[in-house]
Amino acid sequence: MKMSIDRMYGERMKRSGERMKKNGERMKPLELSGDAVGKGNLILVNPSHPIQNEVARERLVSVTHGVTQTPIFLEKQSARMLSEIISILNSADRITPVSGFRSLSEQTEIYNTSLSENGETFTKKYVAIPGCSEHQTGLAIDLAENSGRIDFICPDFPYTGICGEFRKLALRYGFIERYPKGREEITKISHEPWHFRYVGYPHSVIMKENDLTLEEYTDFLKGFPEDGKHLYFSYENNQFEIYYLPVAAEDRILTVVPDGIPYQVSGNNEDGIVMTLWRAQ
Repeated sequence: MKMSIDRMYGERMKRSGERMKKNGERMKPLELSGDAVGKGNLILVNPSHPIQNEVARERLVSVTHGVTQTPIFLEKQSARMLSEIISILNSADRITPVSGFRSLSEQTEIYNTSLSENGETFTKKYVAIPGCSEHQTGLAIDLAENSGRIDFICPDFPYTGICGEFRKLALRYGFIERYPKGREEITKISHEPWHFRYVGYPHSVIMKENDLTLEEYTDFLKGFPEDGKHLYFSYENNQFEIYYLPVAAEDRILTVVPDGIPYQVSGNNEDGIVMTLWRAQ
């Protein structure tokens, strides 16, 4: 028999009270529902993890610039971070967005067109199955170096020059190269040096420092449960506390977070939620 919400809440408050006495923090309740598992910057989307919630259109903003004529959209926060990077590098005329958000119908059209023009082998390597594409989240962007003709399926985005500078700065602003070379068996997509995914800071830096794909990072974070040892990460003037809560799709749970401390909630699109607390050092 499932524990009642009231009882679950009481148990969590009791445990949080013990922590509060230990670290002097005042806690506040936070209610989370199962549909949160499919939302957030850390959702894993691949052939075995279909997208659960396509991003709402009002959450999309244009990132179109450079030689691209077709409007390109990203989720608001990821668009703002991309704009920051481009502005810092003064690279609007050198780095061009090629593809951002795609609806299910758009992804289906691209997939079918590639099958017809490029064949099954190529398509399976470089084009995600409709319903399993990161582009449907609004968190993924394909970029090209503006150096002549642009291939819109496999754009050129090298590791040198302005593109190399972008890669260095991207981590600080929450972007990762989603499909690195040598990890094809894990990601199920071939190496795509042009495809960047917004996962948010500090997760982008942690993933890079530990050489983890998003698939591996999703499993890694499960080693830091709410009632166990948490992951602490210090960078510049901030310390981050990260932990995982298992949540089933039909669940509604009550947890607690420190009052007055900024936090982020993200599902993993699998079986739980990742909490990220921002603490000043």
